[in-house]
Amino acid sequence: MRSDQGSAAAFVPDSRSLAELASAAATCRGCELYRDATQTVFGTGPARAAVLLVGEQPGDVEDRRGEPFVGPAGRVLWRCVEEAGIPKRSLFATNAVKHFKHEVRGKRRIHQRPGTAEVVACHPWLDAEVRAVRPRVIVALGATAARSVLGRSVPVAKSRDRVLDADGVPVIVTYHPAAALRADDAAEEIRAALVADLLRAAELAGVRDG
Repeated sequence: MRSDQGSAAAFVPDSRSLAELASAAATCRGCELYRDATQTVFGTGPARAAVLLVGEQPGDVEDRRGEPFVGPAGRVLWRCVEEAGIPKRSLFATNAVKHFKHEVRGKRRIHQRPGTAEVVACHPWLDAEVRAVRPRVIVALGATAARSVLGRSVPVAKSRDRVLDADGVPVIVTYHPAAALRADDAAEEIRAALVADLLRAAELAGVRDG
């Protein structure tokens, strides 16, 4: 099947089964990113997770393993989740873009930020995940995720203290955990902000350990 003018819409089945959606996503050709990626990286988590975490895109490790948030940024995220006292069984984790965008430098594959067209093209998959999971709260990790979830650009730092809305679902915007890896002197500050925002999302969704 050919791409639908730069959209994944033609590849998304009319289903709320995560297994069926993931199977269909594996053959998506909705944008050109599939050509250089190892595989589609679909979301993971329980079908009725209370909180849906949305990142930017899979990284090098995620692309090779086929799971979101299993690389360095993922390790930061799951430590923050644990610190916030959120049971992992209440979370569904995914990305705004399902293929790894990168450029090759020598033997390394260097992350490239997805463009607006790629975020828009992949949005039907995120819509399908939201319909299937029906989360109580969505957490947008970083500017690209916020753009996909909300349909517009918002400043992350200035949006953190607000509860936004995406088709009736409360949205918390916070930093992507990769920001803590790049921040040097501000790393602990970013981690603390991420923990605080995850805690607020958990309280909104009514899910915390202890």
